Amino acid sequence: MTHVFIAGLFRSAGHNFVGRFGREPGTHPMELLESARVKAGRGIEGDRFMDHAEGYKGQVTFFSLETHREVCGALGTSVEPWAWRRNVVVEGVDLNAWIGRRFEVDGVGFEGVEECRPCAWMDRVAGAGAEALLRGRGGLRARVLSDGLLKVGPAGWGARDRDR
Repeated sequence: MTHVFIAGLFRSAGHNFVGRFGREPGTHPMELLESARVKAGRGIEGDRFMDHAEGYKGQVTFFSLETHREVCGALGTSVEPWAWRRNVVVEGVDLNAWIGRRFEVDGVGFEGVEECRPCAWMDRVAGAGAEALLRGRGGLRARVLSDGLLKVGPAGWGARDRDR
């Protein structure tokens, strides 16, 4: 098991960008959490994607703190890690390596499904060029495989069930 750091946990009750192309973004804030309860097959309690659709591939989204820092540095901006609208900001793990794999974070099971592809909204959030800088490292969409509690701070991260 690799040791990573959960630098931030976030949720929002509503969508700011989904279904809003050509219009102004919504105004639902991201809520910073010290801990987040996740439910198998459902997502993070209180989040906009909880129970979104059966088997939804983005029940929880992960984002790299290293990527956040690199993009902000390249753009000369100082947006907060929640600006990307991802749920779990982690440090010390290559998220793309977990696409198509099952893994655990402090005993909570996940299945990495695909990259959280950046969209044109990213330029609006962080500045021109953000979408391009995030291509290939926009985060990880994951399904929740078991109930549990995630907490900000050091966490164990590793393969689950030998990637069955």
